[in-house]
This record gives sequence, structure tokens and C-alpha cells, in this order.
Amino acid sequence: MSGVRASGAESPFVKPILGAFLAAMVALTSNGAGVSAHHSFAAEFDFQKPVTLKGAVVQWEMINPHGWITIDVRAEDGKTARWMVETSNPNGLMRLGWTKRSLKPGDEITVEGYKAKDGSNTANAATVTLADGRKVFAGSSGTPAGAAGTANDK
Repeated sequence: MSGVRASGAESPFVKPILGAFLAAMVALTSNGAGVSAHHSFAAEFDFQKPVTLKGAVVQWEMINPHGWITIDVRAEDGKTARWMVETSNPNGLMRLGWTKRSLKPGDEITVEGYKAKDGSNTANAATVTLADGRKVFAGSSGTPAGAAGTANDK
């Protein structure tokens, strides 16, 4: 039986090549998952659609990759609409002085930001005016500078 190896007898090159192949596959698939899960401001939000949201905090989540403020906004007709407001990442927020206790359920806040392109009740925050009147930056590096929130949500 020439040319046939006994089981267990491998070429000395199989393990290093197999290891390199597996490492490359893990790197490619994990990198692709991160890229597809994250987005730029322009991919999801419209800087030409500023919005001002005044309402009560329902929930504040300082989580990766972005923080989220859930807010109940009362419209002129008296109906309440629930909005999801994206903020910067936790590290960026902490550098700006934010903590997990910065917002509590029931806090009355004003968010100036930009509406989502898909028309949902989702926005990207530029600034948040807290219950005590302090105005704090909440946007990420992709949030446009300028007059966010100059138009009311209607």
C-alpha cells in the first residue's frame, strides 16, 4: 500500500495551515458581523429633518454601541407617542459627564436631534436639556453640528 498513510500520520504542514485558515475565517466573520451591526449617522438619520421632542423619560440605557433614551412625547392633540432616541456610545457619554443615573423615569427632558429616515419614532440626539435646565451634548461624532431641533415634531 504505497502512497497511503496510516491514520494519525499527518504532514507537518497540515496543523499550521489548518490553524491559519481557521484563524482567518474567525477574523473575517467576526469583523463582518461588527461592521454590519453598526451604522453611520447618514445611513439611518436625516440631518435635514431636525426634531424637538419634549416629554417624560421612560427608560435610559447606557449600552453599546449607542445609548438609548425612551421618551413619551405628548402631541398637541393630547396623544402620547413613544420615541426611541439614540445617543453617543457609553465611553463618549462618560467623557461628557453622563452616567447611568443621568436620567430617571419620569424626568421631563427636551431632546434636539434628527429624525430617522424610515419615518419611525426614532431620532438621533444632538443635545438634551435636562430637568434642571442644563443643556448637554448627547450626539456621536457623526451627529451634524448646527441647529438641531429647530423644527417641532408635528
